[in-house]
Amino acid sequence: MENKVKVSVIQDSPVLFDLEATMEKTIELTKKAASQGSKLVVFPESFIPCYPRGLTFGMVIGSRTKEGREDYQRYYDNSVAVPGPEIDRLAELSKELDIYISIGVTEKNGHGLDGTLHCTNLFFGPEGYLGRHRKLKPTAGERVIWGEDDGSTLTVVDTPYGKMGSLICWENYMPLARMAMYLKGVNLYIVPTADQREVYQATLRHIAFEGRCFVIMSNQYVEKSMYPTDLKYYSDLENEPEVMSRGGSCIINPYGEYVAGPLFDEAGILTAEIDLDEIVQSKFDWDPVGHYNRPEIFDFKVNEK
Repeated sequence: MENKVKVSVIQDSPVLFDLEATMEKTIELTKKAASQGSKLVVFPESFIPCYPRGLTFGMVIGSRTKEGREDYQRYYDNSVAVPGPEIDRLAELSKELDIYISIGVTEKNGHGLDGTLHCTNLFFGPEGYLGRHRKLKPTAGERVIWGEDDGSTLTVVDTPYGKMGSLICWENYMPLARMAMYLKGVNLYIVPTADQREVYQATLRHIAFEGRCFVIMSNQYVEKSMYPTDLKYYSDLENEPEVMSRGGSCIINPYGEYVAGPLFDEAGILTAEIDLDEIVQSKFDWDPVGHYNRPEIFDFKVNEK
């Protein structure tokens, strides 16, 4: 395993509800990060086609509307098919640049078998497409647009820089999901999120310290003016602030210390070189799945079927 690697975190906005334009922007941002020498480029939760913050899709308990279904159709049509052409393009991009990419998308079934969407994180490397993690439990109103998933995509990917895996947004408040990742030996713990609160920074620092891993968090920077005004429920945004997502992207070492960021209130690319030797060194006095684990007391099982 190489002991140092340069990592870039993208904090930016997609071209909301526009799959092709967002793909072009994704490629442009990835190439820009790679030109800085980064071997791992991390994008936010549902960067493609967007995290539809503030929208109701016309849904209240006990009632749906035709116009809300039309907004959902638009979101569905601009989501990423797995397998599909966008997967192929990102795989080729990773091969071309000889880098690893982690990117959050809204996923639709590439075989067209159902109409359910998932909040998904995709992994790519010089070998091409490496796998995905689907969000286990969408939070609150997210359940209107995203389905749940099972344990079969608790994915960890081998890289020359250690094992890479992710939990998305509030999955990181699920202690057992975190333990599942630690047991898989995750070194590069990627957090694509939409949580822009200061308190979430405390969560990220805790995970890095608890898991003795590098936490790499990416969030979007989005302004209300970026939303397409012809959405049927654009009026949902009337009372929303101009800055819809202020970011907070960061890179944190295994001691819970910031290596880069947090970046708030602007778009940008955070780039830092991380020292992977810190992972082993930090486990000298705390290893959550080694000498600080008590498997003879606690029985932990994960159903990955």
